[in-house]
Order: sequence, then C-alpha cells, then structure tokens
Amino acid sequence: MQLMVFILALIVIALFFLLRPGRSSKEQRTPFEGRNYAHRGLYAADQSIPENSLPAFQRAAEKGYGIELDVQLTKDGQVVVFHDGLLDRMCGAGLGRLEDLDLKDLLALRLAQTEEHIPLFADVLKAVGGRVPLIVEIKTTARYAELCEKTLSLLRQAGGPFCIESFDVRAVRWLKKNAKDVLRGQLSCRMRELKSMPAVGAFFLSRLLCNFLGRPQFIAYGTGSAPVLARLAQSLAMTVVWTAHPQDDAADLEETYDAVIFEHYLPRPQYAPAPEEKPNR
Repeated sequence: MQLMVFILALIVIALFFLLRPGRSSKEQRTPFEGRNYAHRGLYAADQSIPENSLPAFQRAAEKGYGIELDVQLTKDGQVVVFHDGLLDRMCGAGLGRLEDLDLKDLLALRLAQTEEHIPLFADVLKAVGGRVPLIVEIKTTARYAELCEKTLSLLRQAGGPFCIESFDVRAVRWLKKNAKDVLRGQLSCRMRELKSMPAVGAFFLSRLLCNFLGRPQFIAYGTGSAPVLARLAQSLAMTVVWTAHPQDDAADLEETYDAVIFEHYLPRPQYAPAPEEKPNR
C-alpha cells in the first residue's frame, strides 16, 4: 500500500513538473487581459477583405480590437504575415510552400483573388501603429530561431503592446531563454485537431505536457472541452481561447477566459477581466 502511494505521488509530481506554466507579472498581463482579438485581422467571411491583409488589420485597429496574426519566413529571410504553410488556399493551386519562395515572388501573388498581397510584417506593424495589442503567432518551422529573432526585433522597433505564442514548443523555449520580458504563450487544442503531428507529439501537446520546455505564461487553447491535464495547466496561467464564432456564447467565453480570439462577429473590444485567482501568477 505504501509503495502504491509513493508511486502515485511520484506520478503526480512528474505530471505537475511537465505541465506547470511559467510565472508572469500583472504588468506583463494587463495590456492583454479583458480583450477580444480579431483572428487574422477583421477580415470578411467571403475573403473580400482577406485574412492577414493590411485592410483587415486596419479595420480591427480602427474598431479598437486587439489583433491576432501569423508570421512566417520567406526563402530569403523576410518576415511576412500569412497563416498556411501552403499558398494554395489563399493564392491559387499548385504554388507550393511559402517558405520556398523569395519575397519578390510572393509579392506578385494576390490574396483570395483580390488586389491585396501577402504583407511584410513591418508594413503591418506600421499600419497598426501600436494602437491595439497584438498576439503574434510564430508558425512552426525548422528556422524557428531565425523567425523568433527577426519577429522580436521588428516588434521592439515598432513599439506598442505585443505578446508571442506558438504551437512550436521550441519557439516558446527560445522566447523563455532570449526574451524573458515578453509574455509568451503555448498554443494547443484537442488531439484530434492536431492532424499534422505524429500521435505521440499530438498527445503531449494537447495535454500541455511540453510546458516544461518553455514554461509558457499563457495558454491559448481551442474552443470546446479540453483534456483534464490541459484544464489543470489552464487553471495555473493566463488563458486565451481561439477561435470564437458567432454561434459561440461570447458572454460565457469572456467570463471564462482572460482573452478571446474571434472571427465573423463584432463583440465589444474590451470586457472586465476575470479576478486574479490563479495561484501561479
């Protein structure tokens, strides 16, 4: 009996070590809590105003919404704003991967058959002008360190409130080591939604058992029910939910989460954040 209790205690300690988030200060969290963030900018459902485009970001900033966006590297090392690894959905079939093309080739493409093109991150930052807080997602790439370094440099030069998140635990770990002042977050969702990952990696990430690598200071988790271990990690950190849609209960999400990433409806830009009850803050 004593041996079983000892083994169970070891398991509990090990699990807590693996999923424990990092600490953050109130000063770090305050610019981002109690806000609704336009997912890929305030874009149109029919892509007439394309996602991750300059007009989408300008609309969001003008209405006072925080902004969530995605950054990637071109083949020649430029930081651009684009979500998918493949260009096909937004720019046309058969174009391949964004990271395999130079910037000049990408600028010749158009987003969703509009006149808009894939924007440089620097141009997005200029358009937003520090008016609203940004949640910047580092996309998964073998060049994660280069992408983190260049993204961070551009953000610091531009000014304005920003935090950084990623599905890539290596990027979160890089931020922990190289940008301790910047609020960093781990992106995750349910295992069945992590289709591009090997099963073992998807299991660990969906349950936030990789938190020991980067000690994220906020958890950005997909809508819907999360596994028990993920909920435990969320109870110890600032929480962000993605992506809320018109059919979701916006009031309930605002009551439950510290920040909400939304699309295709117009919530209030800010709401009263939840009281500070989480023990690891």
